[in-house]
Amino acid sequence: MKKLKMSRRLTPVQMIVLYYVLATLLSTFLLWLPIFHQPHVNLSFIDALFTATSAISVTGLGVVSTADTFNVAGTLVLAVILQFGGIGILTLGTFIWIVLGRKIGLEERKWIAIDQNRLSMSGLVALMQRILYMSLVIEAIGTLLLGSYFLYTNRFPTWYEAYYYGLFTAISAYTNAGFDIFGNSLYSFAHDYFVQTINMLLMIVGSVGFPVLLEVREYLYQKKHLKKNYRFSLYAKLTSFTFFALIVIGALLFLLFEKNAFLAGKTWHESLFYSLFNSVTTRNGGLATMDVGVLTVPTLLMMSILMFIGASPSSVGGGIRTTTFAVIVLTILAFVRGKKEVKIFHREIHPEDIFKSFVVFFVAMSLVMISVITLAAIEPFPLMAIIFEAFSAFGTTGLSMGITPDLSIAGKCIIMGLMFIGRIGIISFLFLLKKEETKDVYHYPKERIMIG
Repeated sequence: MKKLKMSRRLTPVQMIVLYYVLATLLSTFLLWLPIFHQPHVNLSFIDALFTATSAISVTGLGVVSTADTFNVAGTLVLAVILQFGGIGILTLGTFIWIVLGRKIGLEERKWIAIDQNRLSMSGLVALMQRILYMSLVIEAIGTLLLGSYFLYTNRFPTWYEAYYYGLFTAISAYTNAGFDIFGNSLYSFAHDYFVQTINMLLMIVGSVGFPVLLEVREYLYQKKHLKKNYRFSLYAKLTSFTFFALIVIGALLFLLFEKNAFLAGKTWHESLFYSLFNSVTTRNGGLATMDVGVLTVPTLLMMSILMFIGASPSSVGGGIRTTTFAVIVLTILAFVRGKKEVKIFHREIHPEDIFKSFVVFFVAMSLVMISVITLAAIEPFPLMAIIFEAFSAFGTTGLSMGITPDLSIAGKCIIMGLMFIGRIGIISFLFLLKKEETKDVYHYPKERIMIG
C-alpha cells in the first residue's frame, strides 16, 4: 500500500530515476562485497559507487582495473549489472513481472514508455519481450563466435575460460559498456581483425536503437513470409542514415588527422581498422585497441563531438542522440534555404520535436561545459584530458586519456553525475525539473526582437 501511494505521489519520470538510483546503490553494495574481489583487494566505497554508476549507465569509465579487482563471480555480477543498465531496468523488470504473474498496469506502462523513450503506450509489454529476446540472442551469437575463436586460436587453454571471456566481451560490446576483463581493453587485439569486427558489429547493433532493429526484423519477416514491401518509419530512416553517416565521417576524419601522426608508417589495413574502430567505439562503445592519449588534438576534439552526439534514442547508449543532432542540422539547412518547414524523406518534422532538439542540445552542452570548467578548477590535469573525460562520461562512452583513477572525490562525483544523466537522457532529466503544463488564460501582444 505504501509503495502504491508513493508511486502515485511521484511522477513516472521520478519513478524511473528512483529505480536507477536504487539499482545503482544495490550494485554498489554488491560490488563492494569482498567475496567478489580478488585476494587482498580493498575496494573503497567511493570506487565501488563509481564502478556501479559506470556499469548501470553502461559507460565503462573505471577507477580500478576490472580484471585485477574482481574475481570470476564479481565479473559475472558486473555482467548482470551491465544487462540491467544496457537493455533497461524496466525491460528486464517487465520480464520478471510476467514470470511472477503480475499484471502490467497503466502506471507501469507509463514507466516503460519513458524508459524506452516511446511516444505511445500501446504494445509496450510485447515490445519489451521482443527487445529482451532479441538482445539475448544477439549476445549468445556474439558469445559463441568470440568464445569459439578464442578456443580455436588457443588464446585460452580451456573451453570454459574461452567462453567465459567470450560471454563478458559480447555483453560489454552489445551493451556498449566498455568494460573488459583482459586488463587492457582490446589492445592485445589491435591486429586481430576478426575480434575487432565482431565487437564493432555488436557495438553498432546495440547503439543503433531497439526500434530500428525491430523494424529490420519486421522487414525481413514480411519480405520472406508475406512477400510484400515494408515501409520503414521516418524515425528508422533518419536515425539509421545519421548513425552510419557519422561512422563514415568519423573514420575519414581520423584518417585525415592521423595520417602523419599515429597512422604514419601503418599499412592500409591497419589504418583502416584503427580509423573505423575508433569511429565506431566513440558512438558509445568505449572499447579501445590503442591508447587514445597519443592522438592529436584535432582527433581528440572530433572524437569528443562524436561522443557528445552519442547513440540513437531507445538504445543502450547516451549523448544527445542521433535524431537530436540530425534535426538541428536539418533545421539550420532549412533556415539557410529560406524554408520554414523542416523536411526529410518526404516528411515534415513536427515543430515540437524541433523545439525539443534545440533544448536538449543547449542543456546538454551547458551541463558538460559547466562540468569541464569545474573539473579544470579542481583537478590538475591538462584541459584536453578533462574535456575528453567529460564528453566521454556524458556520452556514456567510457574512453579516457587515463585520468579517471586519479580524480579527486569531487571530480569522481561530477563524472558520476554526467554518466547518470547521460544514461537517463536529457529529456528525462528536464522532466524532473519541469512543472506541470498549464494553459495561459491570456496572451500579451507579440513583438519581434533582433536575433543574431
